[in-house]
Amino acid sequence: MKRRTLLKAAPAAGLLAAAPWAANSQSQTAPAPGTDLPPQGWRTFEVVHRLEVAPSPGPVMAWVPLPLTNKTEWFETLSNTVSAGNAETKIVTDPVFNAGMVVATFKAGEPAPVVEVTSRFRTRDRFIPLKAGAGTPASSQEQALFLRGSESAPTDGIIRETALKITKNAKTDVEKARAIYDWVIENTERNPKTRGCGEGNVKAMLETNTLNGKCADLNALFVALARAAGVPARDVYGVRVTTSPRGYKSMGPKPGVITKAQHCRAEFYAQGIGWVPVDPADVRKVILEEAPGLTANDEIVKKSRSMLWGGWEGNWLGYNYAHDVKLPGSRLAAVPFLMYPQAENAQGRLDSLDPDNFKYVITSKEITG
Repeated sequence: MKRRTLLKAAPAAGLLAAAPWAANSQSQTAPAPGTDLPPQGWRTFEVVHRLEVAPSPGPVMAWVPLPLTNKTEWFETLSNTVSAGNAETKIVTDPVFNAGMVVATFKAGEPAPVVEVTSRFRTRDRFIPLKAGAGTPASSQEQALFLRGSESAPTDGIIRETALKITKNAKTDVEKARAIYDWVIENTERNPKTRGCGEGNVKAMLETNTLNGKCADLNALFVALARAAGVPARDVYGVRVTTSPRGYKSMGPKPGVITKAQHCRAEFYAQGIGWVPVDPADVRKVILEEAPGLTANDEIVKKSRSMLWGGWEGNWLGYNYAHDVKLPGSRLAAVPFLMYPQAENAQGRLDSLDPDNFKYVITSKEITG
């Protein structure tokens, strides 16, 4: 059995409503949805990705996303352990976005292609007050990378036209981002019929005026519009690992099996401040799933909208910032993003959104002491 372990070390534009993060309420075992709590401290988790790919007459390849390769003020990878039987495995880092992944190659006729990746990391609530130096700084090269367009989310044409209309009265990066954040919340819908987390094809969304989808669609819309308005922005792909500390049933799974708990978040870069977290897609998720008949005017929605402008809950594993990922060794097209395990055999690429037939399972547990 091959086994390897790697160790790693507010309402007005420009204002952040602090109540959902800074209230002095006591934490509860099962808080009511939207409970006000101060930012929660570091928590340590173990997440296991286990792939059991069906045998194939030809070779089989599999790719498993790893936690963020860069240490941040809210996330730190502690270790990654890989077990893959007779497979050849290696850790690969994407040269453009620094996305880490395990690549496993099984020889033709392997009777049981199995790869298991165990990751330990620590994470905490993230809150960035919109003042000088509060966020993580970025080099000019990093900012330029996250101003670039892509095939499905270019920064010209209808995306730029829409972005300029939304931000016509905004002057600063924060004002532009806030205008786009509000516009996305007020003009889109979460579509429960969308497969997985969506595709993130912003160009098609705007050209067809089909402003619905899930997190990889709605947060990609925020990111694309921000870039087109001249504000660096990026999707952050990951998976929720446990329940919401503030009781939102729509924003966290029960501990244990988290196979379908993938979630994409977003960030924008404000000059003089740094990277700022946002999540307009989760506001739409609260409206749709938290309780029947909610609207943007309900108090629970207002709280989530305030909290997710400049903040994230720390019940989430971040994978990477990468899009249009060419899987190392793959003979097929790039994947839009690396948020799900991937595999290929002689017949083609397996359906990563069908874990029961793929097959794979992702589990999580909190580590204490």
